Amino acid sequence: MWYLLYNSLLLLVSPVILGVLLAKQRCRRGLPQRLGLLSESPRESGLATTCIWVHAVSLGEVVAVAPLVRELRRRYPEARMVVSTVTETGREAVEQRLEGVAEHRYAPLDFPWVVNQAIDQLRPSLYVFVETELWPNLLRSLRRRNIPSVLVNGRLSTRSFERQRLPVVRDFYRTMLNLISSCLMQSERDAQRMIDLGADPSRVRCTGNIKFDQPVPQVAAGGTPVSKQVIGLRERERLVVAGSTHPGEEEIIVGAYQAVCEEFPDLRLVLAPRHIERAAQVEQMVRAKGLPVSRRSTGSTEAMATSGPRVVVLDTRGELALLYREADVAFVGGTLVPVGGHNLLEPAVWGKPVLFGPHTDHCAEVAALLLNARGGRVVEGEQGLAQSLRELLGSSDDLKRMGQAAQQVVADNQGALQRSAEIIASFLPPPVTPAESAGNPPGALSRPRSS
Repeated sequence: MWYLLYNSLLLLVSPVILGVLLAKQRCRRGLPQRLGLLSESPRESGLATTCIWVHAVSLGEVVAVAPLVRELRRRYPEARMVVSTVTETGREAVEQRLEGVAEHRYAPLDFPWVVNQAIDQLRPSLYVFVETELWPNLLRSLRRRNIPSVLVNGRLSTRSFERQRLPVVRDFYRTMLNLISSCLMQSERDAQRMIDLGADPSRVRCTGNIKFDQPVPQVAAGGTPVSKQVIGLRERERLVVAGSTHPGEEEIIVGAYQAVCEEFPDLRLVLAPRHIERAAQVEQMVRAKGLPVSRRSTGSTEAMATSGPRVVVLDTRGELALLYREADVAFVGGTLVPVGGHNLLEPAVWGKPVLFGPHTDHCAEVAALLLNARGGRVVEGEQGLAQSLRELLGSSDDLKRMGQAAQQVVADNQGALQRSAEIIASFLPPPVTPAESAGNPPGALSRPRSS
């Protein structure tokens, strides 16, 4: 009954879905794959006996799961690794971070005939998906074919948990959860929530947050190391990096920066909007507040000639995690407005004090760890942010202690990657040796162990 209702609603809104995909230029490129219309070429299907399909919605999920994909590649060097995404930023991240490790595909729309076609093309031995990205028809089709599915780095925000507990959706959600072979959750809170929603307790494990196992960011091959000089700042100038910011909080950040500029005349601000398509809007807002502003993409000569308070808008992809290394203090966005927060660990890994607002539902466990270790601090509004900047920038000892505490939190909580990889491996056939591979006919599949 639930699937009939779900698919009926899906059919009703399908013209809207297709219209949106056609209207957005960045979505047209992947439309045939989203509709399951592209068949596999011999080069893509290859001779691999095992295909591991990993689904990551967008940029953040790709960044989180990339080390796990590399670990699975290390364990299964003969396997075909496929990473699917919904967004273009996700595709770009796969192609940049996993070049030579995995191939990219656009995730199929969750129509029964589309997901069946995608599964027929890929013939996966295992489906791995990140952070509770549940698609009912896909999960159902995988289960019918005895293909195990594993949720990794799972989490359930308070808002999602309360919504899914509503009587009208609770039974449907329970049905979906019991299609999943194993749920690997970030925290005990997340694990208990999955069980409360109807997941079989024997299939739910708390393995930790694989974001703690992220390697220290490196410059891509042939890339330019991001530094103060590259973004138009002098080495002696101090820097606040506000990353993954959203509308409504950028004005607060700029206001707090203006409030402390006179006390710290060498202080500069970098604003990195979560969606770089908003760079022009952010630049215009900063100008309206009377501050000189430049963009990372437009060069640095003019910016370096400017003295006094100055703002740089980071409008390039893949550089924020590296730029946190140059910060004296970091602020992580999506927290002063009710978004739920972004990756608090990116500045922590460099040993930087991490400031964030009160809205941290998406990263609650990490926020709590940073607060308990005094490596992070909650700021309330413009005055609260300005006060924290004054206190930290005015005390090199406090700045150093807080940064070291943040870095120690990262070190103390690593290990989720290996725990997750071990459980995932239990659903896969043993790695194929070169000699065994030579004895298999092209396209032969070893069946995964039962879930």
